[in-house]
Formats: sequence, structure tokens, C-alpha cells
Amino acid sequence: MARHLITSAIPYINGIKHLGNLVGSQLPADLYARYQRARGHEVLFLCATDEHGTPAELAAAKAGKPVADYCAEMHGVQAKLAEGFRLSFDHFGRSSSPQNHRLTQAFAKALDEAGLIREVSETQMYSPEDGRFLPDRYIEGTCPNCGFESARGDQCDNCTKQLDPVDLIDPRSTISGATNLEMRETKHLFLRQSAMKDELEAWIDTKADWPVLTTSIAKKWLNDGDGLQDRGITRDLDWGVPVQRGDEPWAGMEGKVFYVWFDAPIEYIACAQEWEEAGKGSDWARWWRTDAGADDVRYTQFMGKDNVPFHTLSFPATILGSGEPWKLVDYIKSFNYLNYEGGQFSTSRGRGVFMDQALDILPSDYWRWWLLSHAPESNDAEFTWENFQSSVNKDLADVLGNFASRVTKFCRSKFGEDVPAGGTFGDRERQLVADLSAKIGEYEAHMEAIEVRKAAAALRAAWVLGNEYLQEAAPWSTFKEDPETAAMQIRLGLNLIRLYAVISSPFIPDASAQLLEAMKAGDADWPSELDADLQKLGAGHAFTVPDVTFRKIADAEREDWQARFAGTR
Repeated sequence: MARHLITSAIPYINGIKHLGNLVGSQLPADLYARYQRARGHEVLFLCATDEHGTPAELAAAKAGKPVADYCAEMHGVQAKLAEGFRLSFDHFGRSSSPQNHRLTQAFAKALDEAGLIREVSETQMYSPEDGRFLPDRYIEGTCPNCGFESARGDQCDNCTKQLDPVDLIDPRSTISGATNLEMRETKHLFLRQSAMKDELEAWIDTKADWPVLTTSIAKKWLNDGDGLQDRGITRDLDWGVPVQRGDEPWAGMEGKVFYVWFDAPIEYIACAQEWEEAGKGSDWARWWRTDAGADDVRYTQFMGKDNVPFHTLSFPATILGSGEPWKLVDYIKSFNYLNYEGGQFSTSRGRGVFMDQALDILPSDYWRWWLLSHAPESNDAEFTWENFQSSVNKDLADVLGNFASRVTKFCRSKFGEDVPAGGTFGDRERQLVADLSAKIGEYEAHMEAIEVRKAAAALRAAWVLGNEYLQEAAPWSTFKEDPETAAMQIRLGLNLIRLYAVISSPFIPDASAQLLEAMKAGDADWPSELDADLQKLGAGHAFTVPDVTFRKIADAEREDWQARFAGTR
């Protein structure tokens, strides 16, 4: 039994996430966690809300609520939506937790003692109209690199280039829209990433199995221009982790907080502490400290490509620079962007379909299947309503749902609601077992490699094999001349339903549970000896005909949704 630590990039607290956010981190992380659990491995799957920094302050101000109250409320909303999409977190934490405050301050002290933090007096954007310094996300403007007109002061969402607010063309305050910004002096702490460039590059060079998307972004940041730059880790904000050296004050840093991108990844570790203190598990350190048993843990992170620089450079610099025996990530699975109907999904602009809206339309399995089978791995992907309808109807309704319905209804009509006796496997059945064994092996290989779209294609192909067998065997015709052989064919079909429910559970957990319940299958173990697995439901085993597993989406429905979600939220 292996041990898998799995984290998803933690979503910002500033509102409900759209489907692009979901498929970029949380959903594929859940797929992998469910798969590893199904294979019998020990899994700790962690996520949290990212509650500090400018987005939280802006969203709270817009909602007219104190920021702490807003964050508590939105954590509850996001946790409920995570449950709605069946995201199987072992703990869904909060970066504003006391555990994360303490750990962030402890890391800062260790880094300072290692000589990796320096104080910098610098000029920053100040807005007389707003009466405050403007941290990077309070400033928008035109990206000097690609010309994107809504680049933020820390990074351009279009080209992913790291920016400083002074780099922006025609900068403006996101609070008031003021453009009469001026530069004033302030003092901040910087993490000396440049001093760790060689160590970070050597570490990244050991990760030959990482996706090209991950390593190419990391290498670009390491070597573009003047190379890896030192990074400011404090901000002039009210809401966040107060700047301290452990539990000691930090002279000259009064009234400042740590930058959200410094404390947010540390929440992965703090989240495990929250998990233990909430009574959900024990010994968090055996997952996170190599001096407490984490040497045998396989740690996998999931994120969108915009998060890659911070997870390949800044967070590892924090871990390595501390000099303490923390567990480093083994594999980073990064994703491109999911676009929406010819444009971009956007939380800030309310464009696209959001998690709550999706669940109001259809159950989560419909969305899980489409998003995962179209995951933006090698390139950006595009959500269109026509493609969504086609995939649901052809994959879920016509292939899997139709198979379960035809087999169970035919059995009920000819043999009753018990698995029928009679007949033994012939050449056709033995060939099916061989073909399924090969296809499931392919599916497992793609899942182990976290090749999400290929895994979905292999799973669908396994469903198709059952449908093709059913068409060729034609038990409805066989029954007229040879009821015993027809009984064997249908008995195999019922066992295929059980098999499909087991291997499909990482993708479509609700449908899988429904089919297992209909088959009254107490044994949901992952297949090992397929010939035996396809005979687990023996003669006389009772079953029920399941309700419609997946219904088709009608053209009128699709057209209605297309119109409803053509604008902004």
C-alpha cells in the first residue's frame, strides 16, 4: 500500500468558482484521490480557501461586509459546492486559520535566520483618492508584454508574465478607478529567491517526469531576462497574517501582513494540522516531515498554469530555505485554461457557468464527466453547449446508461430480478474478457500517469466493449432458441454493470454508487482477476432495475442554457 499526499491549488475566497477553475485543479485532484483510494492506497487529500490579500478585501467591500465575516460565509458556500461536486477532500481548510498564521510566521523566522530575507525600502503606488497604498491586485492596467488591458499588478492573466505595478501601462485603482496614482516610499520584506536559483534549478532538473507545461513555465521564470528575482513577501494591508518572526514582533514591520502568495501554499501544511485538530485524523507530521515518516509519501499537486511559478519556485524556495525537513512535492500536474464559448471564463467579470449554476441544471456527474474527458492538458480547451450535449448524450446516456438499462430490463422480463443460472463462457466471452483486461490496463496506466483525457477515453472504450458484446451476442434473439446461453450472456452483462460501476467511480461517483446499489453489490473491490470479477454476481443474486442513470439533453434545453449563459452572471 502506497501513501499519497494530494493537494489542489486553493481557490480564492472571492466568490463562487466557475467550471474553468474547477477543472484546473480541484476536480482532477479529486479524480486522482478517488482512484488511489479505490486501488487500496492511503490518501490524504487536502484543499482550503485562500482568504488573504486583495481579492478578499475587495470582495468583502463589494458585499458590504467585514472581511472576516465575508470569508467565513464564503468558506461555507465553497465547502457546500465542493460537496455538491463530490470533491472528496479529507479536509477543506482555511488559510486564515490559527495554524496557518503560526506556521507562516515560523517559516518567516527560519528564512530570516538563514539570511534569505532582506528589508527593502521602495516606492509603491499610492492613491490619494483612496488614501492608501495600493497592493498589486488593487491595480490594473495594460500589460507591457502582451497588451492585455486588464493585467493585474502582480501578473498578467493572459500571458502569465510576472509584473510589478510600475510595469503597467495606464495603471488605475481597482477600488475607485482613480488614475492619479503616485509613488511613495514604504518598507517591505523580500524573499531572496535569487540566492536559491541554482538549488531550485538543480531540484527542478531532477523532475524529468513532470509535464512539459510545468517545467517550461518554471524554466522560463528561472532564466528569462535577469533570471529569478527576489520577491516581496509583505504588503500594506489590514487583512492577512501579521508580519512576525515566529511569535516575536518584527521591528519596522508593524501594521503589515505577509503577501498572500507567501502564506497560501503554507496552508497546505497547516491544513493537515487543521485536519488533525478537527479530529479527522492523526499524526499530520508523518505526511509532511521527512523526520516523522514522510519519506515514503508521494506528494502530488494539481493547479492551473498561472499557479505554476509560485509552486515550482517560491514555495519550494520557502521549504528548502527553511533548512527544515519538510516534504517537497514529487509531481506537479498543471493545466491550461478552459475557455467558454469563444472567450474566457472569468470570475471577476462573471462570464461563463459557475459551480452553483451548473448544479442547478444537472447533477454533478454530468459535469464531472465532460470536464474531465475534455480537461485542458496539452492545450487550452473550449466549453461549448453543443459539445457538452453531445458528450452527455453519446457517452453517458447512449453507452453506459443504455447498457445498464437494456441488460437489467431484459433480465427482469425473461428471468426475473435474480441473476439467472445456466451456460458457460464461450469464445466470444473469453475474447471480451481479454479485450477488457487490455483496456482496463490501459485505463490504469493513464490514471497512474495522471493523463486525464486519455484515461477517460480508455474508460469509455471499456463501456463500448460491453455494448458491442451485447449487440453481437443478442440475448433477446438467443433466448428464443437457447435460453441457457442467453442466461449466461445476461449474467455476464449484470456483472459488467458491477465492473463498470467500480472502475468508473473516480469519474462519476454518484452514478457508480447507484449502479452498485441496483446490483446489490457489497463488494466494490477494484478488479484484479477479470475472469473471476465478471462472475462475482452469481446465480440467484438479487438485483433491481436502476432508475435512469443518465438522461439525454434535449435540443430545447441546450438552446435555453446557451441563451441564459450568453452574457455575464
